This record gives sequence, C-alpha cells and structure tokens, in this order.
Amino acid sequence: MALFDRLVPADFRREIRGPLRRLYLSTFVNCFGNGLAFAMFVVYLHNVRGFSTTFSTLLLTATAIVGLGTGPVWGTLVDRFGPVGVGIGSYLASAVGLVLWTTIHTRTEAIVIALVITVFEGAGWGPGAVLIARLVRDAHRQRAYGVNFMMVNLGIGMGLLVSASIVSLRHPESFTVLYLFDAAVTVAAGVIFATLLAHGKPVHEDHREGHTRDGWRVVLSDRRLRRYVLASLVLILGGYGSVDSGLSLFIVNNLHVSIHVIGITFFFNTVTIVVGQLWILNRMEGHSRTRAMALVSLLWFVFWAALGASLALPVAVAVVSMCLTQVVFAVGETMLQPAGSALVNQIAPEHLRGRYNAAAGTAWGVSGTLAPAITALYYGLHLGNWWPIGTGITALVGGGLMLTLRSSLTPEEDGVVAATV
Repeated sequence: MALFDRLVPADFRREIRGPLRRLYLSTFVNCFGNGLAFAMFVVYLHNVRGFSTTFSTLLLTATAIVGLGTGPVWGTLVDRFGPVGVGIGSYLASAVGLVLWTTIHTRTEAIVIALVITVFEGAGWGPGAVLIARLVRDAHRQRAYGVNFMMVNLGIGMGLLVSASIVSLRHPESFTVLYLFDAAVTVAAGVIFATLLAHGKPVHEDHREGHTRDGWRVVLSDRRLRRYVLASLVLILGGYGSVDSGLSLFIVNNLHVSIHVIGITFFFNTVTIVVGQLWILNRMEGHSRTRAMALVSLLWFVFWAALGASLALPVAVAVVSMCLTQVVFAVGETMLQPAGSALVNQIAPEHLRGRYNAAAGTAWGVSGTLAPAITALYYGLHLGNWWPIGTGITALVGGGLMLTLRSSLTPEEDGVVAATV
C-alpha cells in the first residue's frame, strides 16, 4: 500500500473521478482497436493486397498529408462545438472506413478509402487532451496525461497480442477479420466517449485583454508553440513516424524475421510503459519538461542504433535485441507524451485549447508525411540497411532543438515549478 501511495499520490487519486475514469476507459478501448492493426498498413497493402512497396509507402505519405491538412480544421471544430461531439463523429466515421478498408482491390479504392479514414481520424487525440485539461487541475495534468498514455499503450499492447493470434500472411482473409474487429471496437469506444457529453461542451471565447474572435491568429503568433512544434516534428520523425512507416518492413524484409515477431517486440514496449509509467511520472515531477524530451531523443537513438546492429546478429539474437531495445524506446515514450501534452495545455488559453492541440498535432502529421517518403527513398536507393542509424541521428537533432525551447518558457510552463492547485 505504501508503494501504491508513492506511485499514485492521494491528492491525484482524488482527481480520478467518474468522468476521468470513463475517458481513460474510452482511450483504452479505442487503442485496443488501434493495436489490432498497428503498423500493418504497408504490410497489408504490399504483402496481402499485392501493391508495390513504393505505392504502399507513398499512400501512407498521402494519408499523412491529408491528416496534416485536416488537423487544424478539427482543432477549430473542437473549440467551436466541443470535444465530445467531434470525438463521437470521428469514432463512428472511422469505424465505417475500417469496414470499407477490407473491400479494396484496386489502387483507386485503396486511395479513396485510405483518405476517407484519414479525414475522420483527423481529430486525433485533441478531444481527449482538451477534456483532460478540463477535468484535471493544473498541478496534476502532467500525471493525468501520463496515465492516459499508459491506457493508450495498455490498449495497443493487448491489441497487438490479439492481432498476433489472428493475422497470417498465409491466410489473407485473417486481415479482413482483423479490420472488422477493429471497426467494432472503435464503435464501442465512441459509445463510452459519448457519456462525457456534459463535460465536452464548447467554451466561449475570452473577450478579456482584447481577445475577441482571435482564433488561429493568436495560435500562430505564439513563438513558444512554433518552436515546440518544430522540435517535436524532428523528434517524432526520429521516433514514432519512422516506427509506423518502416519498422515492420525492416523487420520482415531486411532482418527476414516472421511478421509475428512484430507483435512480440511491441509487447515488451507495452509492458515497460504500463509497469514503469507511474514511477517515471514521479521522477519527472519538478524537473524540466524540455530536458526530459531531450533525454527521449538519446534513448531513441540507442534503439535505432541497436536495430541497425541487429543485421550482423543471428536471427534469435536479433529478436532478443529488438525486445530489449523496445524497452529503451518505451522509457522515452513515458516521458515524451506527458511532458509534451502538459506543456502545450499549460501555455494554451482555455478557449483555444482545441487549436493549440491541433497545432501541436501537426508535428505528428508532418512527420507522418515525411517518414514514409524518407523510408521509400532509402529503399529506392537500396540503402534500407542504413535507415535505422539515419533515423537515430534525426532523433538526436530533435532533442537538441527541444533544449533550445527552454529559455522561452517560464519555470512553471517547463514543469520546474509546480502549478498552483
């Protein structure tokens, strides 16, 4: 009990009321669905539907571009109509798109349906991030975002385990089962999210201090936010963006390891996050958020360097190495998500939080656009074996940029001084 009290302080436990619990449950269920098809986009198109690697990676790039373009629109909709209404619509429409995804046979069908899914998934994590900022006081937001991220990874990890038992390249119809199951789970997440409607109504604009219908003008003029987005972009390009666009391809085609190994390695990632998240959150309290995110870049560099070195190892040893380095990658994740989300929502005005979160989300969109293109370039030039180390160097650059942001933040915004409860 004493250990639990240290990991989850009593004052934070009081914050976890009914609405926040339902939000966490919705996050878990939705991410369980995401985990079912995690990193399967290129493999599904190339190995199951027979499209070329170039087409598959470029389509992933195209979806990222569309997602990037629709992100600001969703941010505006969240501010104008409230996070819950927007979230419900996104969940239901995404489920329909997943059902249609199982029917593709031509390039045109693949392009149209992939873009439809992308448009309606464009709301991203914005609605949930705004709701957490409303439901949790400033002093506990970093911890609340960390617990939410733990739910994300617990859901994805369990989804990956189920996915590993469903999919098989020898049985292409197994992917149809996978995506239909994902659609059903997404609907369930939307139903749970709908119970938060009372907390997800729009907030009227702040007319004090001359803020009258300022909207995106204020968001884009915030120099701190611009610098954060740039640093975050490069850092994510050296992390999540490249994991999504090329890790499964590298494991299957370069290391010549079974597709089932992907789920096994990510299981280690998930267990690390679920087990270590609360402990790491406690270690982060009172320390610089920007320094924490710079440390993430170093951990991710180690991950990519070890992945590249696996090419010289026997298959069994390479698999063990990938499992261990997923632990390293996961430790970085436990710091990046809570620190970044808390920072953005600390500097954002209440009535513009949807837009601020959407602006921060552009880093994910742009990295999702560039990472597949960069991956395709490496493979197109027959340099796929060099892709991991190049990605690791990119992560280090992102960490350096994150450190330059610190001077423009107040100690409270950087997390060095706790916000007043």
